[in-house]
Amino acid sequence: MSDTFELIQRYLAAWNETDPPTRQAILAEVLTDDAMYTDPLVSVQGRDGLDATIAAVQAQFGGLFFSLGGAVDAHHHIARFTWHLGPGSGEPMVIGFDVVAIGDDGRISQVLGFLDVVPAGV
Repeated sequence: MSDTFELIQRYLAAWNETDPPTRQAILAEVLTDDAMYTDPLVSVQGRDGLDATIAAVQAQFGGLFFSLGGAVDAHHHIARFTWHLGPGSGEPMVIGFDVVAIGDDGRISQVLGFLDVVPAGV
């Protein structure tokens, strides 16, 4: 497995972690201090902003889990991947696509997220 694959797996683990101190520790491991996160619903800078975003998503979609929806494609300091949010088995409720920039220190400095499949009313 590549370092980039492992980084993305750890990043998704942060989205699944419901214990705030543990989630914050994972975010410190995988994100730069000033990391930027942007998707159609939110744009935040810094780990605290993303931590609050993750907590809000978990409150809205309690009991669902993020997982990779396919391979991680990477070159230079850029990676892209599809993710699923769902019950763990069966069809995902939400499908998205992220592009991440990886800093020289090996941590994510920017996430650009896109939502491909979203339930009505979200």
